[in-house]
Amino acid sequence: MKLADRYNRVNIITAIIILLITGVIYYVVIHFIFTEKLDRDLAVEENEIKQYVSTYRKLPLPASFLDQQVQYKQLDKNANGSRFFRNTTFFNAKENEAEPGRSLVTTILQGDKLYEVTITKSRLEADDLVRIILLITLGVTCLLLASLILINRFFLNRLWQPFYFILQQMKAFNLIKMSEIELNATKVDEFQELNIAAVQMASSVRQDYKELRSFTDNASHEMMTPLAVINSKLDSLLQAGPISEQQGLLLNDIYIAINRLTKLNQSLLLLTKIENKLISDLQRVDISELVDEKCRQFQEIFNESNLKVNVDLQSCEVEMSRYLAEILLNNLLANAIKYNRTNGFITINLRAGILEIINPGKEFALTEQHFDRFFKSAASEGMGLGLAIIKQICALYNFSVSYSFLEGNHCFTIVFKN
Repeated sequence: MKLADRYNRVNIITAIIILLITGVIYYVVIHFIFTEKLDRDLAVEENEIKQYVSTYRKLPLPASFLDQQVQYKQLDKNANGSRFFRNTTFFNAKENEAEPGRSLVTTILQGDKLYEVTITKSRLEADDLVRIILLITLGVTCLLLASLILINRFFLNRLWQPFYFILQQMKAFNLIKMSEIELNATKVDEFQELNIAAVQMASSVRQDYKELRSFTDNASHEMMTPLAVINSKLDSLLQAGPISEQQGLLLNDIYIAINRLTKLNQSLLLLTKIENKLISDLQRVDISELVDEKCRQFQEIFNESNLKVNVDLQSCEVEMSRYLAEILLNNLLANAIKYNRTNGFITINLRAGILEIINPGKEFALTEQHFDRFFKSAASEGMGLGLAIIKQICALYNFSVSYSFLEGNHCFTIVFKN
């Protein structure tokens, strides 16, 4: 949910709650004020009746007016006098219907007789006036609330345009192409700071990227040179003269260690380039053609290992680096050969953009940890980087790589999504 929508939602909910509470309070207060006014009018009428009795020594005649009625009821002279207000009904003779009313019930002593006097006034006009005032207030409040929502919606959308603009620039930022971040002029201090931070971040990232590329290139060159010198010196040492059997074993161990170090260096540099997207030679690669080519290249190894290869290929073109595509297939095939059984088989299926490589092997399934760097089983002779490279290449191009172990067969599946 966008920030503006969340802000509007909070505003609406808060305003509705406040509106309901204040509406109830407002209604109660206004109703109380009008009730008090009616009670004062009834008290004035009571005083007039008392003054009339005091002056003329008799009760005024019962009267029934359009909005007021006066009724008398004689009480036992020993009865207790009382005075109270109450809500009642008022019969409107003109309209011939009952209306809400307000009564004052009091007692008056006239001579030696005690009378209960009931003065009733209609509350209809007061109630109608309360409702009208309440409806007008609610209408004005709702109109004001709707206006605020519309103003906030359009104003906030316009206010947040610089933010969405810089956000779009950051999404489109391409490190490999060294793209620049364009800024949108704004008078809001926070957005100005955001623009400055985004520009500084992009500049820092570009600088780090350049330094990383420089380090990768230099590391590759500087590490390969000493390894090549060591290999050259070992060759010269072998040609210098006869060596003993023990010296030959030592030299062979050195050769093996140097070869492992060379492969490790190449693999780590390759992973670094893949993770930092330093390999950008995108092109249309025909996977079926490339698989067929790799099968021809590995044919001698297949024959030496006495492996039967079953190939079922359909046309499949993918946009990626051909160099990485070759590494991906090399690692998959090398893995299938290295961990195969004697007189085993390799099945390669490519259908509908899905590549499957199936081979029998040791009776245990691989886990997700086998795709981590330097993780390898006790029986593995590699460096634990082959599957990690496969995983990184697939992640680079949003391919899906999965592994399954069914009926003693290892199956790697790659779905070329792009």
